[in-house]
Amino acid sequence: MMIAQQFKKYLFTVVFSLVSTLIFSNTASLEKVAQHEETKGHPSTSHEGAVESKSEIAAYSKHHLADSHDFHLFSYGGDGHGERHHVGFSLPVIVWTSKGLRTFLSSKFHHNDNGTHVVDANGVRLAKLHSKIYELEPGVSSVILDEDHHAKGAHKVLDFSITKSVLGMLVASLLMLLGFSSLARGYKKGAIPTGFGRVLEPLVIYVRDEIARPNIGEKKYRKYMGFLLTVFFFIWILNLLGLTPFGFNVTGNIAVTVCLALFTFLITTFTANKDYWKHIFWMPGVPVPMKIVLMPIEILGMFTKPFSLLIRLFANITAGHAVVMGLIAVTYTAREALGVPGSFGVSFLLTLFISLIELLVAFLQAFIFTMLSSLFIGMAVEEHGHH
Repeated sequence: MMIAQQFKKYLFTVVFSLVSTLIFSNTASLEKVAQHEETKGHPSTSHEGAVESKSEIAAYSKHHLADSHDFHLFSYGGDGHGERHHVGFSLPVIVWTSKGLRTFLSSKFHHNDNGTHVVDANGVRLAKLHSKIYELEPGVSSVILDEDHHAKGAHKVLDFSITKSVLGMLVASLLMLLGFSSLARGYKKGAIPTGFGRVLEPLVIYVRDEIARPNIGEKKYRKYMGFLLTVFFFIWILNLLGLTPFGFNVTGNIAVTVCLALFTFLITTFTANKDYWKHIFWMPGVPVPMKIVLMPIEILGMFTKPFSLLIRLFANITAGHAVVMGLIAVTYTAREALGVPGSFGVSFLLTLFISLIELLVAFLQAFIFTMLSSLFIGMAVEEHGHH
């Protein structure tokens, strides 16, 4: 009871602090939507870089959800005939081409007349289109897509670049390393951790007592606590980073959710006991004809479980960001359609509503993924008593 009360107080404090921060952060994003300009593959705009029309806002929303090879923070200037300045930094591009490995900064890409970003990397001509990098064939100056969206005169390369999503995962990993190192040092000093570790302790206890123990069992839950804590905090931190104006959308990337679900699948498969496999391939207590019918269904169920994990996380986070961008755009589409100027009051109320929902979704998706992972693991390691 005392732990539950402490967790409620802790959660209320964290939510209040995050909402206060995100309100003003997302309000800044509102202004960013109104001032963004296309220069490095971003949506094209009118009115000296202002994103105002429905098509421009839709293009900006799509760009916000996509990964990027550079990190754009904000833009300023551009009034009248002045030059618009962009604040951000380049990220390392690491690709494997037909002539071997090529590494350079994303700032090396230059914009040509055909709307493609091109670079000459030690004898290999590379082009970037829609955040995808292609190797151009001799005599080809840009990437042209046919009706089936296949590139003409170019082919994709193996891309190992440090993109914005990869940077987000590195930041989340660093925060987890620092946080749990502080928690471990606190436990070395005594039963009650000190410093930042006291902030993490209620959540660690929550994952242990409310997720791992009930689903896996008292005897075996400790074996999987490292994985469950890693998954929970990794997804939660990445979801929170996605609410900031930095534009991280890591858990909205299908490749990331596939990898997370794949870890759950591998752990479930390779730690399962004989009872688990017996219930899949030759279910006890069932007539032989039914065993033959149920076997392919159970095998299919092995793969639908991780598939549901990856789709649920990807779809909810992507939909959440799309709704956020859509609601933010209401202020500016109203200005275009009705001639009503966007006001700070409307932006503030809209952002408050968005922040409360997204904070809930950020925690809820981390909880659901961890809870279902522990449930699948618990089903695989459970001891069945047959009479």
